[in-house]
Amino acid sequence: MVPAWLCLLCLFIPQAFPGAQPAEVYVDVPENYGGNFPLYLTKLPLPRKETEGQIVLSGDSGVAADGPFAVDPQSGFLLVTRALDREEQAEYQLQVTLETEDGRVLWGPQHVLVRVKDENDQASGHQATATVDVSVVENTWVPLDPVHLAENLQVPYPHHIAQVHWSGGDVHYHLESQPLGPFDVDKEGKLYVTRELDREAQAEYLLRVRAQNTRGEDYAAEPLELPVVVMDENDNMPVCPPRGPAISIPELSPPGTKVAKLSVEDADAPGSPNSHIVYRLLSPEPEEGAMGRALELDSTSGSVTLGDAPLQAGQDILLQVLVIDLGGAEGGLSSTCEIAVTIADINDHAPEFTTSQIEPLSLPEDTEPGTLVTTLMATDADLEPAFRLMDFAIEAGDVEGTFGLDWEPDSGRVQLRLLKNLSYEAAPSHKLVVVVRSVAEPVGPDPGPGATVTVTVLVERVVPPPQLDQESYEASVPVSTPAGSLLLTIRPSDPMSNPLRFSLVNDSEGWLCIEEVSGEVHIARALQGAQPGDMYTVLVEAQDADEPTLSTSATLVVHFLKAPSAPTPTLAPEPSRHLCTPRQDRGVVVGGPRGDPDLAGGHGPYSFALGPNPTAQRDWRLRALNGSHAYLTLGLHWVEPREHVVPIVVSHHDRVWQIQVRVIVCRCNVEGQCMRKVGRMKGMPTKLSAVGILVGTLIAIGIFLILVFTHLTLARKKDLDQPVDSVPLKAAV
Repeated sequence: MVPAWLCLLCLFIPQAFPGAQPAEVYVDVPENYGGNFPLYLTKLPLPRKETEGQIVLSGDSGVAADGPFAVDPQSGFLLVTRALDREEQAEYQLQVTLETEDGRVLWGPQHVLVRVKDENDQASGHQATATVDVSVVENTWVPLDPVHLAENLQVPYPHHIAQVHWSGGDVHYHLESQPLGPFDVDKEGKLYVTRELDREAQAEYLLRVRAQNTRGEDYAAEPLELPVVVMDENDNMPVCPPRGPAISIPELSPPGTKVAKLSVEDADAPGSPNSHIVYRLLSPEPEEGAMGRALELDSTSGSVTLGDAPLQAGQDILLQVLVIDLGGAEGGLSSTCEIAVTIADINDHAPEFTTSQIEPLSLPEDTEPGTLVTTLMATDADLEPAFRLMDFAIEAGDVEGTFGLDWEPDSGRVQLRLLKNLSYEAAPSHKLVVVVRSVAEPVGPDPGPGATVTVTVLVERVVPPPQLDQESYEASVPVSTPAGSLLLTIRPSDPMSNPLRFSLVNDSEGWLCIEEVSGEVHIARALQGAQPGDMYTVLVEAQDADEPTLSTSATLVVHFLKAPSAPTPTLAPEPSRHLCTPRQDRGVVVGGPRGDPDLAGGHGPYSFALGPNPTAQRDWRLRALNGSHAYLTLGLHWVEPREHVVPIVVSHHDRVWQIQVRVIVCRCNVEGQCMRKVGRMKGMPTKLSAVGILVGTLIAIGIFLILVFTHLTLARKKDLDQPVDSVPLKAAV
């Protein structure tokens, strides 16, 4: 037989190098071959089958024409048709080509050298002669009938099953089994089985017996064939399929719905009673009082279907089925199979609120947007998490979008929140209808009345509390300030608001007092015990005079300053200056008290600083120009346009003065001058006089029209009162 690697190599070379000259092929053939013919020698590297042409074999001395060699056009194998004799010819030089009908070479030539291997078939030395006696006897080499053997046969082994006989002498028997089996043959031609047979492992064997001489050469051209058939026995029980994952069946499936089909295998002979399977349901047993089974089993096919008994979502059932061969007859082998079935949930329940009505809720109309109004709860009886996802919406009562809903789809909790400002005048109440729906498409009945909830929100009217012109107040006074001195005035932020009533809270030392109506804060008594650098904090409370329940408060922080060694002089207030806002590169020059000879007696530089007022220190900046003057500028880009009083503390050695600098902050024109409101020009009417003139004019026009209509009415009435014959006739000329 030709090696496999040689065949692959022969196929690869012409495909990889189609234009190259094929290499010469060498083949060895034993002389006087005693086997079957034709004998396939080697596969030639012919091109693919798609190439059209005919194979031409040629060689020396006309070998190709009538010699023992040929090429199989189907397989491409070079073959020899008879035995070769080396003494007759030791080598054959062949050439193979693929040509068209007109002799054009498509492939080749392929050179093949066939060498005949020598056998010891010649006598050495001189020729020998012998006498051969030939006798004709009866041919006993005849085919045998098939042998039937029972599997698992309980007999001593080896067990005799048949016998063959070659009528000639000096014979050796050779046994071949296809497939390989436990068989043997002795020198007398008796065939044996050496062990038990298993039909499920191999149902049939084909035995071939050859009669050979001492050199292993066959006497007969064909071996004797003996079929061996293994008879089946019921030695295999039914095999259940492996238990897989649970089979899911939707709830509310109708009776008769197919659940599963058992595929049981029995290794015994198909179609025989040994492999005839029947099915019996072991569990579950029908519930007591039930009209039928939840699951039905077909005893012949093994199909499992739903019965009449209802099943609940989430229910797990372990189905046990007994499978028996021999058609369920006595002696049959059996197995128990299991099938897991689970009843899958479907979205057949609509979500519902735990309550359909919420008691009225009150919200002040100044409630901040984003405030939580209430939390609603909804439930869903489905088991599958995907079917319990909910969607909420305000179905009615919120046209303006004042309210909104926040929720997690899988929580069942929804928060009703305020999204816009409330207005008692616009809507004193809101009646909201919130609806809940399932996110997944429902397959059950329509949602019931529990799918909505009504929430009533009442809006409370809110009167704003009074507001002061500052959130907190600060003032600085020397510790030597006498009683009755004005500290500052507390004012409402809106001068047109309701009048306020002022009072002081936690004035523990009793140093201060406040006018109830005007809001002026005075020093009530001498500041005994106050130390420079200390702070004194009181709370100023303001109540609405008309609504005492409405009030506000602000802190008043008093900073105590060092008392001057001499009585603090009272400086004349500085004249008003003006600065522009937004801030420009301009400022106000503040001078020391040199103009007063009593105050300017000392020599040396003065020190300037803003008073201890946080508002002044925020809005203003002060820097020294020289020893006698400082420069005051705006500290912010924008300061409210109005008159500001800026406290400035001037010190010289151990003396301290406080100057009140009045600065008017205003909008300015391009020339840096304040733009002021223009008053009424002389000779020009006021608004009141203009309205009076307009009303008088309209009244005069009205009186004139009344007189005209009255005159016309009287004249028409006079004409109607005259007799008919007193009216002159009109004559036509």
